[in-house]
Amino acid sequence: MEELTKAEERIMQIVWKLKNTFVKDIINQLDDEPKPPYNTISSIVRLLEKKGYVGYKAYGKTYEYFPLISKSDYRKAFFKKMISGYFDNSVESLLSFMVKEQKLNDDELRKIREIIDQNTKP
Repeated sequence: MEELTKAEERIMQIVWKLKNTFVKDIINQLDDEPKPPYNTISSIVRLLEKKGYVGYKAYGKTYEYFPLISKSDYRKAFFKKMISGYFDNSVESLLSFMVKEQKLNDDELRKIREIIDQNTKP
């Protein structure tokens, strides 16, 4: 799975949210003021299509885009890469970082413990 740029990931988040969408709908979802040019967003969507993230249905010269890769699958790949690149493939290092650097509160730590307990029961 090819890595996305920040701009591509931002557009992909909207495509996942809308499921089936046109470029004009993506632009309408952006909080930017002024809105980016249609051609800019269209170019990003075409890059996402070339990378295999989105497919499309053509209606004459108009294209409706839809995700080919689920947000869940992207999250898994991104997370694996992050753990590999920044935490030496160690979930323990990741959790240690989260606890020390992110200053998790007691409720967040309790929820993490619950998730671990639920996933380690036979």
